[in-house]
Amino acid sequence: MKITTTVLLSLCLALTASAEIRIWKDASGAHEIKAELVGVAGGKVTLKRENGTLVTLPVSSLSKADQALLSGGSGSAGGGAPGDWPQWRGPNRDDVSKETGLLKKWPEDGPKRVWVNEDAGLGYSGFAVTGGKLYTMGLYDAEEKLICIDTATGKKVWETVVGAIYNNKWGNGPRSTPTVAGGKVYALGGQGDLVCADAESGKKEWSVSLVKDLGGKLQNWGYTESPLVDGDLVLVTPGGSKGAMAGINAKTGKVEWQTSDVPEEAQYSSIIPAEIGGQRQYVQLLKKTIFGVSKSGKVLWKTDFPGDVAVIPTPIHKDGQIYVTAGYKVGSKSVKVDGSNVTEVYSNKDMQNHHGGVILVDGKLYGFSDKGGWTCQDFKTGDIVWQDKGIGKGAVAFADGMLYCQAEKDGTIALVKVSEKGWEMVSSFKLQAQTSQRAPDGRIWTHPVISNGKLYLRDQEFISCYDVKG
Repeated sequence: MKITTTVLLSLCLALTASAEIRIWKDASGAHEIKAELVGVAGGKVTLKRENGTLVTLPVSSLSKADQALLSGGSGSAGGGAPGDWPQWRGPNRDDVSKETGLLKKWPEDGPKRVWVNEDAGLGYSGFAVTGGKLYTMGLYDAEEKLICIDTATGKKVWETVVGAIYNNKWGNGPRSTPTVAGGKVYALGGQGDLVCADAESGKKEWSVSLVKDLGGKLQNWGYTESPLVDGDLVLVTPGGSKGAMAGINAKTGKVEWQTSDVPEEAQYSSIIPAEIGGQRQYVQLLKKTIFGVSKSGKVLWKTDFPGDVAVIPTPIHKDGQIYVTAGYKVGSKSVKVDGSNVTEVYSNKDMQNHHGGVILVDGKLYGFSDKGGWTCQDFKTGDIVWQDKGIGKGAVAFADGMLYCQAEKDGTIALVKVSEKGWEMVSSFKLQAQTSQRAPDGRIWTHPVISNGKLYLRDQEFISCYDVKG
């Protein structure tokens, strides 16, 4: 590829959130480079080759298709500074942090607690962390609010009303994670109210109701998905006869399209972006269907899924292979997508992940299965590598070679080596700030987040920040 290249040795760029490896073409179409996206800034794009070397070049030197893909740049949730966590499950929606230099062992009583915010409101909303601010949601009396917290002090900066209270026996309040992109914050309340607010001031710019405007139907646990922002689109899953998935203009809130040919009701999973066969698409899991949709709203493929009661975990994609899992004795399924053709790779009941999430690291999947406990599963074959009861059922995230596991019952946080040999817990501590307001049927369900050397944990109105860089 005839381009001017600069090999950047800066550690911060090496840690910038990256996307999957794909083929990039220059403006002439005659030259190409196989690399993953590192970041976009100042009109330039940084790519990482398969051998690890970094290449920086003007966005204008790329093909129009690649420029269109990057048009989100800072306007897409995957952008931002190294270590930022702008949306649900991080820059690439996979719960994998690119940070290094983190503690590989904690003091006996746990890492240093930096601050606790005691006024985050009720609910299970997760964290988006970017630009020195943490964005989440909480229930205050009868209103669900989007809130902004200063990550240095733990103090609330602003709050904005999203919608009315969502009542539920498992705990009232919002369930989803806000998404930060292009200077805006997008948040979805439990009743299906989607809002766009200015990230700096919290001023609301537009709102859309997934029920009233998009024909969605409120499910037993309310709306729990976290909106995906990709360039000029916000992707959500209202479900219903008007269409399961919807693409909304990120600037205006105008509904651009809805997948009327997939009218199934919404579940609780969040959409992921995927580049398959050179085509950008959005993959979602419903109770009975896995499907992919183009940027224009065309359903590209779909296949059956044997979901039951509730389908919650976010899909995982790698090299055209899609992996999904669900609890309630359903298990996992993986398919290979080639254009409109879908081939089942495997389906089994070994990984029954309820809602603590599954992550993919070096070809292996890690997460808690209701059948067998903490589980390592081979991504390509579906075979179980090992299982262990560990600290009990909970959520997981990954950073710097380690799993951060959280027990939903008692708030134990475990630091576990990523290993194909078995469960290797190095350190653990118990979350100190725990609520007295949790519903009897509720647990500690907000997923842990590692961002810029800090570990963020939540139990209802208490958000705790720990220093895991030392």
